[in-house]
Amino acid sequence: MSDLLERLRGRGWRMTAQRRVVAEVLTGEHVHFTADEVLARATERLPEISRATVYNTLGELVSLGEVIEVATEGRAKRYDPNAHHPHQHLVCSGCGAIRDVHPGGDLLAELPPAERFGFTVSDVEVTYRGLCPECAHA
Repeated sequence: MSDLLERLRGRGWRMTAQRRVVAEVLTGEHVHFTADEVLARATERLPEISRATVYNTLGELVSLGEVIEVATEGRAKRYDPNAHHPHQHLVCSGCGAIRDVHPGGDLLAELPPAERFGFTVSDVEVTYRGLCPECAHA
């Protein structure tokens, strides 16, 4: 069983066939599918699943904090099931591929107090951008 499915079961989330299929599609490392990609994969497993059900389920998973919505400039939002594993993202400026990365150090501590402008900082989100090997060779 996937980590996401286990977390959802632990929360007592009502597991309909449609919700289960969406959660199963979001299983794995470096998973960053768009809603349409989730729909296409879910339809392969459960042909009667509707677009509205997939979009509503993704919205619920984001609201529950079980999936992270990743927005990149000029591209569709993507959904990352690794919400409980601290990480940052590496995004290809060419094709939009996204990979999870785990830089060393404490990113929050790296922001000097003078640069916090009185904010009480609770979270850090860093996105690294560049070209993936395929786009770099194109």
